[in-house]
Amino acid sequence: MLSEDTLNQVLTTALGGGAEFAEVFAEDVERGSVHLDDGRIESLASGRDRGAGIRVVSGQSTGFAHTADLTERGLLAAARAAADAARRSGSGEVRTVDLQRSTPTPGAVAVPPGDIDKATKVGLLQRADEVARSQDDAISQVSARYADNRRRILVANSDGVLSGDDQTRTLFSVSCVASGDAGLQTGSESIGLSVGFELFDRYDVEELARRAAERALTKLNARPAPSGTLPVVIGPGSGGVLFHEACGHGLEADLVKKGASAFAGRLGQQVASPLVTLIDDGTMDDEWGRYAIDDEGNPARRNVLIEDGILVDYMWDGLRARADGRPSSGNGRRQSYRHLPMVRMTNTYLAGGQTDPADIVASVEHGVYVAKLGGGQVNTASGDFVFGMVEAYMIEDGKITAPLREGQLIGNGPKVLQQIEAVGNDFEMGPPGTCGKDGQGVPVGDGVPTLKVQELTIGGTAA
Repeated sequence: MLSEDTLNQVLTTALGGGAEFAEVFAEDVERGSVHLDDGRIESLASGRDRGAGIRVVSGQSTGFAHTADLTERGLLAAARAAADAARRSGSGEVRTVDLQRSTPTPGAVAVPPGDIDKATKVGLLQRADEVARSQDDAISQVSARYADNRRRILVANSDGVLSGDDQTRTLFSVSCVASGDAGLQTGSESIGLSVGFELFDRYDVEELARRAAERALTKLNARPAPSGTLPVVIGPGSGGVLFHEACGHGLEADLVKKGASAFAGRLGQQVASPLVTLIDDGTMDDEWGRYAIDDEGNPARRNVLIEDGILVDYMWDGLRARADGRPSSGNGRRQSYRHLPMVRMTNTYLAGGQTDPADIVASVEHGVYVAKLGGGQVNTASGDFVFGMVEAYMIEDGKITAPLREGQLIGNGPKVLQQIEAVGNDFEMGPPGTCGKDGQGVPVGDGVPTLKVQELTIGGTAA
């Protein structure tokens, strides 16, 4: 996107007032999406966004400016603005930057989504709509969405880093509403990977539509969720959102440094059951949170955070790692060139264990099986959380029985880690997600095997 000569001039200008660090982040994003609702195409959109953000650090102060003007003139103006915003030493020292280009390997894309005509993408949604409605007359509404995104980035900084990445992501989702005596019940399915249109060689949109419709139909005959404290078995895949929210954010170094984490000051301590190994891995092939470099130019890494119950590390961005005299963990991420990077998760998951999932369910006399978790809220300082149970069932005499209407799962992240009694051998990654933090959203993945928690509070309506 930018020549090395231009980058050198911009960095030199940014450092001219005596700043200790400067960075250029350039981005070029192409997006496409199609949305179908109630049998009609509601929107068909495409767009492109290009620009650069300039960050300048002087002491404890950071200046930041962004521009959509990628000419040398526009970039130099942004560099001067960022330098002025930082508290400069005023020494006037001129530093020369020796950029060292690296060439990380981007994710492989077999079929670029931009090469596929819009009619083909619309056809996917129409097939999903038809199949979902054919499952039962009770299906009263179907909504489906297709989206693709190609993001090319370039990072150069005063440490000599010059690197780039080419990231493509493709997503498909379908949501159904079923109407019956129990009112309106919903079911949904989504797939998303860091691949191109070949996503649909791996997944059948008709099967996704069937599963979404069946989930909604099953809830029509569901009974109210119980209320009280019970053993809980969480199924593979989507239960990973529990660890992302309730534990993952508390392991981000910026929150740890602010004292806003329940895990602050606990490195080397037993913080979880010995069955728990928690990993954040930005290198996972094709997964939604995968990339070659983070948004500070550092290579993505596989970071073990908790190993056999022991807290061994946090996640780090570049500046916080520099202040602590250690390398970045490759977790510096930003929503776009208009935003500053911060510590963010990538693909966060609980590693698989040795136990047969059937044996885990059989060990529960009376409890709840959560097949799919929805969104929730968490207090990172205390670890307290509330999550919606999108799909759940009773466990009675060691067997999964009646479906339950949506209720809440209530607990405390650090306590849940200690109360994990069994971990299955059926690890799966869950559906694609967008993680929000301080007003920024970035793509993330999460996953778990089947696991058993000794007890959690169920917020249901049953007497």
